[in-house]
Amino acid sequence: MARNIDRLIDVMARLRDPNGGCPWDLEQTYATIAPHTIEEAYEVADAIEKGDMPALREELGDLLFQVVYYSQMAREEKLFDFDEVAGVIADKMIRRHPHVFGADEVNSADLQISRWEDHKAAERAAKAAEEGRAPSALEGVIAGLPALTRALKLQNRAARVGFDWTDARDILDKIEEEVRELRHEMDSGSAPERVADELGDLLFALVNLARRLKVEPESALRGTNAKFERRFHRIEDLLAGQGRTPKEATLDEMEAFWQQAKREERGVS
Repeated sequence: MARNIDRLIDVMARLRDPNGGCPWDLEQTYATIAPHTIEEAYEVADAIEKGDMPALREELGDLLFQVVYYSQMAREEKLFDFDEVAGVIADKMIRRHPHVFGADEVNSADLQISRWEDHKAAERAAKAAEEGRAPSALEGVIAGLPALTRALKLQNRAARVGFDWTDARDILDKIEEEVRELRHEMDSGSAPERVADELGDLLFALVNLARRLKVEPESALRGTNAKFERRFHRIEDLLAGQGRTPKEATLDEMEAFWQQAKREERGVS
């Protein structure tokens, strides 16, 4: 394994070599590579979602290559290299798992999550102290996360200091309140930004409900996306059997086929 890591690092160095390297790779910066990193992470998630292990192996390689890429650029600037990156994460994992590498005892996953968050909070507090400022419970929740994921992280952080609902049913009441407020803005002909603001409140409340129900909202929405895609394809197939396309069908006809697709999935005739 070490030989393959070394080989990959050497490949990356060759690609970035000013004497005979790849012109495209030589032009790249941290900022230009970042979007590719995000895309590769999603491709890893997609392979996992599909249960495609050969694809997962390939996508993990693509994701690893992103780390090697950044490390090579940093090495060129004499900032750090891949070995230091690996060392930092190894040290962090040892530090955050004292029940494995130390004397602490943890006998459940829930307790481990709590301890993990405690360690992270302590690290954030220490960093704030070094910088001469008070720490925030929301510190470190980066703005670049997907909106649903960031909403979940913000809510989890607030909940750790007691700013939380006590019952999921209370959140349902909040969701109904947000729906009423959104409907009011729509019926009043409010400016688009007011409607968007209320819609954002509704989405935030829905993420909060998912959190309380221990449902990962991104995963739940991905599942619904896949379900929609599957059922819409069935509508297309049924219409194709009649020699038609969705553009040639009415909404009522497509809705009838949608209901048929639902019944077929549930095994109901």
